Amino acid sequence: MSDMHVPRGSSVRVGAVDGDLEVEGRATIEAEGVARVQGEVRCTGSVDVVGNLECREFRSEHGKVHIQGNLTVADRVATDEGELEVSGTFAARDVDVDRRLVLGGPATVETVEVGGRLEGASTLRAKEVSVGGHFTLAGKIEAHSVEAGGSVELHEVSLDDLEVGGMVHVGGGAVRHRIEVGGKFSSDEPITFGDFSVGGWAEFRGHASGQKIEVGGVLSARQDLAFASLEIGGMGDIHGNAAGRDVEIGGKFSVGGRLELTGSLEVGGMISVERELTAASIEVGGKLRAERAIVSGSVEVGGTIQTNAGLKARVIELGPRSRAVGPLVGGRVVLSRGARAEDVFGSTVELDRKCEARRIVAENIRLRESCTVEQIVFTGSLVMESGVTVRSPPQKVATLPPFPL
Repeated sequence: MSDMHVPRGSSVRVGAVDGDLEVEGRATIEAEGVARVQGEVRCTGSVDVVGNLECREFRSEHGKVHIQGNLTVADRVATDEGELEVSGTFAARDVDVDRRLVLGGPATVETVEVGGRLEGASTLRAKEVSVGGHFTLAGKIEAHSVEAGGSVELHEVSLDDLEVGGMVHVGGGAVRHRIEVGGKFSSDEPITFGDFSVGGWAEFRGHASGQKIEVGGVLSARQDLAFASLEIGGMGDIHGNAAGRDVEIGGKFSVGGRLELTGSLEVGGMISVERELTAASIEVGGKLRAERAIVSGSVEVGGTIQTNAGLKARVIELGPRSRAVGPLVGGRVVLSRGARAEDVFGSTVELDRKCEARRIVAENIRLRESCTVEQIVFTGSLVMESGVTVRSPPQKVATLPPFPL
């Protein structure tokens, strides 16, 4: 086995090398077809390779190595205080680059670790990708995991896990298990994922579907969003339809289409749904607005309920001095002190002191002192405390008229 040495600043044509190839800085290697090195290629300083290079291992230090062709490494690629640029295809088992790795063609590796920047113009297939700074890829990436300390810009993804400390922008694709981003996440095209956690801001420009979604600040979805659970610390805005199990919002939440939940909805501030809202239970601290709302369990609203077609639930509770615009239909409807409502329908309707209602239709009705009601229709009991005003005589009937919804 014979090694080959290329002196500093020289230009050498290389074909087959039985041993190792050692290249000093400012040298140029011109491949004769394919430069095939049976052993290790070691580069010190900046080196240019014109043509295709194949070797068992590749190492460089203190400079930039530019492969103007394909690079195929059977085992490991490592740079120490250096950069590597490959214009053509790239294949290796393990890759460890200190500063910058630039890939012009398709790349296939098992693991790649870059301390600074990883830039790719084509596709990348890998098991694990770890980048300390910025990672950008123009083609599709297929990998088990991608980790980056800074920012990531990817076109089409097929991943198990994506973890980034700063910002992520992807075209679309699938992240099967987990997305975790410290700052900002955005996607342009349809994307599916497992669990999703973003510390700051998230935007889905295409259809999005996931499992547990957690956003610390603001979430915006320009089309439909599907989920198992959705938790937003600040505000959420979904232009299309939203469907899932549970939703918890700290501030304001708006849905441009339908909101269909099989579980609970909790909103600290305001929720607005342009079309129908369905859920098992609802708790809103401020205002609830929807075309119509159908709830299998209970509804608690501290501020205002505003619907066109009405709100129906097993139990409806309005907080003190709250207001309901649109029909309320429940098994049990309770208005706390000073609350106001329009038409109220239920099995049992209870109004605390100083409440107002336009019309009450129920089996059993209880009105505490100083309430005002324009019309009452009932079949069972009517209890009125002192100071209650009913503007037309209460009507006791054998059968209640049909309820809305």
